[in-house]
Amino acid sequence: MSRIGKKPIPLPEGVEVNIQKDRVEVKGPRGTLSLNLHRYARVKEEDRQVLVEVPGQEKRFRAVQGMTRSIISSMIEGVIKGYEKRLEMVGTGYRGAMKGKNIELQLGFSHPVVVEPLEGIELAMEGNTKIIVRGIDKQKVGQMAADIRQIRKPNPYSGKGVRYEGEQVRRKVGKAGAQ
Repeated sequence: MSRIGKKPIPLPEGVEVNIQKDRVEVKGPRGTLSLNLHRYARVKEEDRQVLVEVPGQEKRFRAVQGMTRSIISSMIEGVIKGYEKRLEMVGTGYRGAMKGKNIELQLGFSHPVVVEPLEGIELAMEGNTKIIVRGIDKQKVGQMAADIRQIRKPNPYSGKGVRYEGEQVRRKVGKAGAQ
């Protein structure tokens, strides 16, 4: 049985949930998010709590229930606090600069790379080697951060590249280490 899916989601003050037949809309101080529901999921609000129900206890139903509950919980947290991912550029000459809403990155290519934010995402720079991705949609924030990291992934031999803040890059031994 899905234990996560059965837990009710408390609704904090200032958050409104509009539930329709196949759609859930969450409004809060930072904005509005919506979710198209899976055909098995039923969502209802009782006593300032959101409950997710499914028609049975088969594995596929429990999976949908847990996933739907987690997404709605993330939406509620997003419209209250928002989400943030931090990336850092490691390497000689690797740096970035804000150009309006976009970020222009120098990552060792022959040309600068311009990164445009997704809709609802805000990009910022801290110094010239740290990138901050902010937004209310957890999925979009994670996708934007992954897209930026993908431009120049950390090299396992030198460790240079764009990585998440605090990420440990597993280093490989080069040719000299294989004796």
